[in-house]
Amino acid sequence: MDARALAALAANPGCKRRALLDGAGVDKTVLATALGSPSGFGQSQFAFMRGNAFEARVKADGGTELLRLLRERTGEDAGPPDAVSLPDLTAAGPQGRAARTALALREATEAGGWALLDHPMLVLEVAGSPAYLEPDAVVVHPGGRWTVVEIKSFPMIDGSSDAAKVGAAARQSAVYVLALEEVAARTGGAEVSADVLLVCPKDFSNLPAAEIVDVRKQRAVTRRQLGRLTRIEEIADALPQGATFDPGRPSEELAAAVEAVDAAYAPECLAACELAFHCRSRSRAEGAVESLGRGVRGELGGLTSVRAVLDAARGKEGDPADPTVAALRRAVALRAEALEGAGPPDVSAGRREAAGGVAACR
Repeated sequence: MDARALAALAANPGCKRRALLDGAGVDKTVLATALGSPSGFGQSQFAFMRGNAFEARVKADGGTELLRLLRERTGEDAGPPDAVSLPDLTAAGPQGRAARTALALREATEAGGWALLDHPMLVLEVAGSPAYLEPDAVVVHPGGRWTVVEIKSFPMIDGSSDAAKVGAAARQSAVYVLALEEVAARTGGAEVSADVLLVCPKDFSNLPAAEIVDVRKQRAVTRRQLGRLTRIEEIADALPQGATFDPGRPSEELAAAVEAVDAAYAPECLAACELAFHCRSRSRAEGAVESLGRGVRGELGGLTSVRAVLDAARGKEGDPADPTVAALRRAVALRAEALEGAGPPDVSAGRREAAGGVAACR
């Protein structure tokens, strides 16, 4: 599990399918292709290369420009620091790298100067399993504070970036902050800043610009949501004997194994999970109202299927005293009034009137 996967999982903690597949290290892109629902989620090779080139530029010359941006945004002396420590974090395996990172953080904090940790390795326990996370950088301040640095390739135009992308970066950074807090608790209680430095290209150039992003809210939500996750062992124990997610298996066998693990599909999954197209098709085939969005699902109360909603709206089922059923029937009546006597049917106009009626009913 990486930070992006954990952030997506925290946003949808009821999805046991994603928790198990990510915990097992299953390549969901390959799995989705084997299931016949190729994913459109992910980063293009061009964007990946551009991001790596921009990150290398930001960290060039020992991170001089990166530290200048940080000091400028935090109100510290914006001039170049006298000396910057660049600890060597190489070690064997993720466990070794995580231990080396913890040691480097403690030594840098005790030294009392500036230190830049390039791609440190952090560990966070999630659903009973360790998740190894690799932020772009962590800066140790002379006062002992630790700050997460997140470098993205989307532009910062006139001092602001796309709100959705900044939100995703904040949720991802919150996972790093949580992991860094665990390191701090084990190594002497250093202060971990909830202010993350987000570095992006300025306008349409390759020059870096930065802003401070407060992730306290995202950190609290992520901590609470990750704490609600079912342990991976419990999910795995419920699998049928011999179940496998090997994409080389026959598609019928593979689909049966995937369906044996409960999913919690919502339209938001399309922007965060490689299996979203597969889960969406199954959700639609079952007529689940979740496929229409969490907001709609919340408004419909005990009506859990599209068929039940339609039957309630048409008066075939449901208690008229139920506010949800009454609202649906009122919406049907408003739609009928809007379409009555309208002459030749105007589909677009009818949809607008019906939407207005539903909104008024709500």
